[in-house]
Amino acid sequence: MADVVTRFAPSPTGYLHIGGARTALFNFLFARHHGGTFRLRIEDTDRKRSTPDAIAAILDGLDWLGLKHDGEIVYQFERRQRHAEVAQELLAAGKAYPCYCSPEELAEMRQRARAEGESKLYDGRWRDRDPAEAPPGAAPVIRLKMPQEGETVIEDLVQGRVTVANRQLDDMVLLRADGTPTYMLSVVVDDHDMGVTHVIRGDDHHTNGFRQAQLFLAMGWDLPSFAHIPLIHGPDGAKLSKRHGALGIDAYRDMGYLPEALRNYLLRLGWSHGDEEIISDSQAAAWFGLDAVGRSPARLDFAKMENLNGHYIRGAEDSKLVELIQPLLPNGAAVTVLERERLVRAMAGLKPRAKTLKDLASQAEFYIASRPLALTPKAQAILTEDACAHLAGLLARLRELPAWNEAEIEASARCYANGEGLKFGAIAQPLRAALTGSHTSPGIFEVMLALGREEALARISDRIS
Repeated sequence: MADVVTRFAPSPTGYLHIGGARTALFNFLFARHHGGTFRLRIEDTDRKRSTPDAIAAILDGLDWLGLKHDGEIVYQFERRQRHAEVAQELLAAGKAYPCYCSPEELAEMRQRARAEGESKLYDGRWRDRDPAEAPPGAAPVIRLKMPQEGETVIEDLVQGRVTVANRQLDDMVLLRADGTPTYMLSVVVDDHDMGVTHVIRGDDHHTNGFRQAQLFLAMGWDLPSFAHIPLIHGPDGAKLSKRHGALGIDAYRDMGYLPEALRNYLLRLGWSHGDEEIISDSQAAAWFGLDAVGRSPARLDFAKMENLNGHYIRGAEDSKLVELIQPLLPNGAAVTVLERERLVRAMAGLKPRAKTLKDLASQAEFYIASRPLALTPKAQAILTEDACAHLAGLLARLRELPAWNEAEIEASARCYANGEGLKFGAIAQPLRAALTGSHTSPGIFEVMLALGREEALARISDRIS
């Protein structure tokens, strides 16, 4: 295969949504699989809706996902003169023509076509007409002369062979009356000039492919390979919309998903490699191919996404997790070096229980809580007068331990319980309440080790003073 060049070309009219992120991922992986180039183009020709904030959100989302593009970013609006030059070339070659239809004429054409069930909304009335007949002072649009016979064929790498009868294709507008290029013209010129070999995008662009193919052919340019990916649907099978939940990549980050987990999830959303579910970045690049992309829409499954995220949390380095959850903690910016070390020690016991970073942060809060700890109602109920008396007896033993490790701590607690004729839970639950402020936590001796001798003894002491 010749040097592969793919591109992700979002319109900066909003955030980077999850469908766009998957498209970017597929383009990125296809390029990496073939040792090719992954380009980024910002299609900002809609000046009213394109905003700097949206561009920044898209770039931030791609950066967070780890989808690094090659080369400089192409901003489509900056290339508008080049786009217009191509339209003029086509006009000079007789492959395009000026159209002087008024808005009223166009509206009448559309109304009549729809009434007659025609998909072609423009009737081509200026296609072979002398421009001298134009109304005085009228500014024309420039339209491409589409073939009127035969069919346009695209050998789609996902959808297979798709065709359309050319009589159904309008003579599309290339330049507006004010001389500005249309989206259809800009996309084709940019794809050609950027050397794009594979156009991988959502199948909502499928009909655009037929028109764009004719523009490539009119210019005598090589046609890129097209691959139109089915869209993502919501859990209910309906087209994905805001009612299905957070759609922006930034929202998934805020909900506590790891980028590596989201990459893995999006990869498997419409693409498969046998029964593999957990796929590393290196495996993804080695295995990815368009032949394994399904033709049916994929459904978003938040439970599956959470489970996958939990897997990646369990496999992450403890120090990295602490860094990631710190901004999510109360007064996270004020976490001390000692508290951070405490959190690192605690991660081994916390991360198996967490599905998201928000879960992890919530479960870790008690490790850096200020003394005396606030108690939940259930913890208060556990810390009866008798329970606190036993904590005092155990505290004396704990202070004498020669080494602070789980085995020594547990042996001391069990020895005390046996000596007092208590079931082990009668000492373990008060310990948990005193040390965590709650009736639930990771293993209590694991907690004590993570807290460290000084902090653990101080928290117990708070409940017996």
